[in-house]
Amino acid sequence: SDDDQPTFESTESGASLVYPQTAGELRKGSMLMIKGHPCKVSDISTSKTGKHGHAKAHIVAIDIFTGKKYEDLCPSSHNVEVPFVKRTEYQLLTADAETGEVSLLLENGECKDDLNLPTFVSIGEATDDDKELVKEILKAQEDGKIIIAAVLAAMGVEKLVGMKIKDD
Repeated sequence: SDDDQPTFESTESGASLVYPQTAGELRKGSMLMIKGHPCKVSDISTSKTGKHGHAKAHIVAIDIFTGKKYEDLCPSSHNVEVPFVKRTEYQLLTADAETGEVSLLLENGECKDDLNLPTFVSIGEATDDDKELVKEILKAQEDGKIIIAAVLAAMGVEKLVGMKIKDD
């Protein structure tokens, strides 16, 4: 059913980074944009319609990059923007505790050097989860382990969000 969708050759304001979905279809764990922030729904409730009204969806969501809580209230029949979120795993080559720079190995053998440890944030504060993750990464690196780093990308922003140690 993708064939009957209109095709737009050019987009403004990063519209290709999101797609529409009706607020009534959102569930706990769904992604959506609130005030320009990519968020994950932590709680959603719908209210009954009034005499002439629409059912309203009350959405509580957490920013996937900053951990900040946002709330939104909108008619459940209206569209909300949902960000395209991509999670990719890379092998971690080096992580520098001083500068925060991280070097990751891409599948094609090249290095990806444009990410930092999650405690080195440009916006907002590092969350406790971020600090814990950095400790785990640095300790595993010290122990000479092979680290697989999980990177979350949405709205043109990338962030290191998790790690696991690869077994030989």
